Amino acid sequence: MNNTFKFKQFIVVMLLTSIWIHVAEVARAILVAFPMMEAFYAGKLVVGPMAVSNALIWGIWDTILASTLVFIYWLCAQSFGHNVKTIVISATVTCMATLGVFWIGSVNSGLGTWEMAVTLVPIAWFEMLIGAFLASKLYARYR
Repeated sequence: MNNTFKFKQFIVVMLLTSIWIHVAEVARAILVAFPMMEAFYAGKLVVGPMAVSNALIWGIWDTILASTLVFIYWLCAQSFGHNVKTIVISATVTCMATLGVFWIGSVNSGLGTWEMAVTLVPIAWFEMLIGAFLASKLYARYR
């Protein structure tokens, strides 16, 4: 196990993993989250407008999410090695520290429902499991 953080390796793994994160986030939003949010806001707010500014912000969000996942995967791999335990821990921590906190905050401030949170967070966790699995394979390949 190499304890040296290699920035170039991190960037390559993060960018390749982010392809999955971008696709999965867009699919989850369009297929599940937006319909739930549109029903919740019922004409009070336009949900998911597809303007260039929205796409750019979404791209930044997804890149931050991918960076977080890949970095936490690397940290876990330093302690536990490149294995299933590392994949599950990094996916769970990333999901709960980002999307879990987002949905708890949304529900707490009246901007969402528990139904939305308990539907969307497990889907996001599954996405993070796949992302962490991809990161594990990419780290093994780009040593």
